[in-house]
Amino acid sequence: MSDLRASAARESQSGPFETGDLAHMALPNIGTPNTEMLHRRGKRLAGLSGLALIVVGLCTAAAAEAGQASSSLPTNFAVPTRVETPDFKLVPLGPDLVDIDFKAYMSSIDYLQRTFTRSTDWPHKDISHADAMRDMETERERFRKRQSFAYAVLTPDGRRELGSVYVSPKAVGPYDGVVRMWVTKAEYDAGFDAKLYQWVRGWMRKAWPFAKVAYPGRSIDWKTWDSLVAAKQTP
Repeated sequence: MSDLRASAARESQSGPFETGDLAHMALPNIGTPNTEMLHRRGKRLAGLSGLALIVVGLCTAAAAEAGQASSSLPTNFAVPTRVETPDFKLVPLGPDLVDIDFKAYMSSIDYLQRTFTRSTDWPHKDISHADAMRDMETERERFRKRQSFAYAVLTPDGRRELGSVYVSPKAVGPYDGVVRMWVTKAEYDAGFDAKLYQWVRGWMRKAWPFAKVAYPGRSIDWKTWDSLVAAKQTP
């Protein structure tokens, strides 16, 4: 599956949507080491090999710290991993759901291009099963790292996907959280989109720690949202 779906779902941060990478992060800049300090430590570790170990250790620690700080959620917040209602349930997207997820969005290509991604890049008819699996693995990893949280909206028996909900703990303008969602064209025609949106708004208020949540294309129009995103990206 294209990277566009995941970036669009997380925050739509580059014009309408960004196609930025999902998994690659540059090593954080840890500044210029104090060479005198490194020399002293290097001598204690038996010369240049010890000094090299110190530098590598500093880089690794900085990278780990950057990864831990990737989410703005409180560290003691327990992210929901299963929510059930009489009419549907939410579970994290992952490899075990690849088939029903694929079937859901491929049934609504034109509709989702117009209403969710505002792009022909996702979904499209040439998405392969391997693409879909990579996307599921990426979403599972981002959930594990508390970077973003993608949920499948399933029927109560778990056999069919009705849509998806994406929660991103990202500051944009006055908002500290961003929520995107879609339902299949059939579910939209049946009135489920409005029902899900109303339920998700209540869920955000009751179960999540955000002070103010943005719902791009819903509570905030696309033009205003795109302006906020552009302002955030301006140095």
